[in-house]
Amino acid sequence: MAMSPDCALYIGGEFCAAASGRTEAVINPATEEPLAHVPYGDATDARRALDAAAQALGPWGRMNAWERGAILRRAADLIRERAPEIARTMSSEVGKPVPESLGETLAAAAQFEWMGEEGKRVYGRWVPPSRDGVRRWVLHQPVGVCAAATAWNFPLLLPARKIAAATAAGCTIVARPSIHAPLAAMQMVACLHEAGFPPGVINHVLGPARELMGVFMDDPRCRKVSFTGSTEVGKQLMQGAAGQVKKLSLELGGSAPVLIFPDVDVERVAAATVQAKFRNNGQVCIAAARFYVHQSIYDEYVREVVRRAEALVVGDPMQEGTHCGPLFAREAVERMMSLVDDARTRGARILAGGRPPEGAGFERGFWFLPTVLDQVPPGARLRCEETFGPLMPLFRFGTVDEAIREANDTPYGLAAYVFTRDLSRAIEVCEALRFGIVGLNDMVPATAECPFGGMKESGMGREGGAEGIAEYLETQYVSVGMA
Repeated sequence: MAMSPDCALYIGGEFCAAASGRTEAVINPATEEPLAHVPYGDATDARRALDAAAQALGPWGRMNAWERGAILRRAADLIRERAPEIARTMSSEVGKPVPESLGETLAAAAQFEWMGEEGKRVYGRWVPPSRDGVRRWVLHQPVGVCAAATAWNFPLLLPARKIAAATAAGCTIVARPSIHAPLAAMQMVACLHEAGFPPGVINHVLGPARELMGVFMDDPRCRKVSFTGSTEVGKQLMQGAAGQVKKLSLELGGSAPVLIFPDVDVERVAAATVQAKFRNNGQVCIAAARFYVHQSIYDEYVREVVRRAEALVVGDPMQEGTHCGPLFAREAVERMMSLVDDARTRGARILAGGRPPEGAGFERGFWFLPTVLDQVPPGARLRCEETFGPLMPLFRFGTVDEAIREANDTPYGLAAYVFTRDLSRAIEVCEALRFGIVGLNDMVPATAECPFGGMKESGMGREGGAEGIAEYLETQYVSVGMA
C-alpha cells in the first residue's frame, strides 16, 4: 500500500506500509506525547527489501561512477534545500536543539556530496609483470548487497554515512534506523528518492532490531553489515557473521578522555570542552567522558567549567536560546541518577547539576541538568562505563606519563582529545593514545572527508574519507596470459 514518504517504509522504490500493517508511536522526549505512528515491519519486510536490493545490484554496479556521483550530488542538494524542515523534525524526535539538528542535517548532505566525488576515484592499478606474456591488473569491485543499522542519537548522519559510501561504491543497501527516531531519516529517504536512485538501490525498513538483523545476517545475498550501536551487540554480530564470513563495519561504544596540559588558555579550553561535552546532552559516541586536567591549572579550570555549565539553558529544544533539551528516554534519566548516586556514595563531589530540573516546563519529558563532578574515586562506574549523558567528571594529573596511562586505561578506543600548545608534547601524546580519532585542540573532529572509527572494543572499519568507501569494495586481481 502506497503511503506518504514522510511516514513510510521504502522498499523497491516505493513508499509503503509494513506487510503486517503494524505501527509504532514515535515519542517526543520533551513532552512524552506521540509525534507520529510509523510502520513497524518484521522479517517479511526485511526479506522484501533484500530482494529489491539484490535485483538492483547488477545495473547499479555497472553504472559508471560519474552517473552515480551525479545522483548522490542531487541528493545532497535536496537535503540542503529541506534542511530547516528536516532539522525541526529531528529536534522533535531526538530532543537536541534545532541549531544542532541543522548542523547534523548539513553534515549528512556533505556525506553524499563527498562520496559522490570519491566514487570517481576508486582506482585500480596495473602491476608490471614478473614474466613475459602476461598482464596483471588489480581492480576494486562492489562488495554487493549491504545492510545497515543505526542508533537514534544522530538519526540522519549515521545512516547517511553508510548509504552514501555504499551507493558510491556501486553497492545496494537496506537501512534500518532506530524506532526512537525514524522521522528525519524518512524525510532524507524522500530526498534520495527524488534524486533519482533507481528502485531497490536504497531501501529503508523499521522493525525489531534482533529480528531484522537476524534476516540480514542469515541471508547469503547480504555480503556486508554496517552497525552503529553498543559494543555488546557488535560482538554478537561478529559471532553471527562467522557462519558466512560476512564483512562487517562496527562503530561501537566509547569513553573518550580529554587531556588538558598547563600551557593552554584555560578560559578558552573550558568554553570548548563544556560546549562539546553537553552537545546533544552528551549523547554522542565521541563525546568526552573523562577530563584529565594538569594539577597546576585544575582549580582555575574547575571554576570556569562550573560557571559555564550552570549557565547552560535547559528547555524546549524548539526554542531559540536552548542549549540542552531532554534525554531520549526515561531509562536514560534513571541511568544518569544511578551513575551520579554511585559516584556520590563513593565520595565524589557534585559541583553542578546532579539531578533533573524542577519547575514549570519540566513536569513531563526526560530531563537532566548538565552535571560536573570531581573526586570520583577508582571503582566508581563513571570511571569505567560508557556515560552517554550530560555527566562531566574531572580528574587531576601530574605528569605526561600519568595522563597517557589514565587515558588509555579503558577497553574503548573511539576518540580522545588533547589540549596543548607544545608541539613536541602534542606529537608524543597523540602517538601514544590508542584511539581511532584524536582531536588536538579540536573537540569536533568528525567530517565527511576524514576516516571515522575506533580501536579496541570501539569497533572495526572506518566511515568517511577514502577509507569509508573502501569498506564497501572487494579487491580483485586479474592475471592475463597473452596467448
